[in-house]
Amino acid sequence: MATGAAALKSSSTSSVGRKMLNKVPEITAFFWIIKVLCTTVGETAADYLNTTLGIGLTNTTYVIGALLVVALVFQFRARRYVPGIYWTAVVLISVVGTLITDNLIDNFGVTLPVTTLAFSIILAIVFAVWYRVEGTLSIHSIFTRRREAFYWLAILFTFALGTAAGDLTAEKLNLGYLASLGIFAAAIGLTAIAHYGFKVNAVLTFWIAYILTRPLGASIGDLLAQPKALGGLGLGTTVTSLIFLAAILAVTTYLTLTRADATEVRGAPA
Repeated sequence: MATGAAALKSSSTSSVGRKMLNKVPEITAFFWIIKVLCTTVGETAADYLNTTLGIGLTNTTYVIGALLVVALVFQFRARRYVPGIYWTAVVLISVVGTLITDNLIDNFGVTLPVTTLAFSIILAIVFAVWYRVEGTLSIHSIFTRRREAFYWLAILFTFALGTAAGDLTAEKLNLGYLASLGIFAAAIGLTAIAHYGFKVNAVLTFWIAYILTRPLGASIGDLLAQPKALGGLGLGTTVTSLIFLAAILAVTTYLTLTRADATEVRGAPA
């Protein structure tokens, strides 16, 4: 009897820990909207700083990398999910993921097929080690520093992989930005059907969709920002980045005020 009571108490404590300390948002429509916005900014902001402002790829990497470290320090020190901190880190890690791929291609001459394959393997290794150590890849259980470290490492490589895959389809395979957007949107749609229609594992389909939103966002960003001669709409990286940053700020402010995506409110299970 005492053993059962102890187990019940432990379960209750664990449940409270998940509700109060889970460091990531609940998966709602807001999550996917702002995720796509962040991935689009990741593509256009990197190009804006590197090319439009003329900072250069290396200096841009140093500056954004330093800002990401600061954002992650605040994220790790927070005791719960804070929309402003969390999504600032996502925006910055999106830019860094883009810069990693761009550095490999532009500064080291690594081809897009090789970078896409390499990041696929690295991401698979991260997931394998994470699962081996923690026994779960669920984002509803990010309430320890170690799990949070695995989470952000996985996110970094999803962005790097997504950048490489997006550029591979749009540029290397000459499909263009609009066609690439359609391909990745369709792939996300099929993933949603697999989960909701055929009950495919939620954790697996979440991470597949998460990876696919990166090249989707990159395709949107390039379609809007690139010159018409290159298949874009010619808005430029400045205008495109400002539009999407404003949208991110608006959604983040709403989430901060309403806590609509907070796990301690919605009580998501692990």
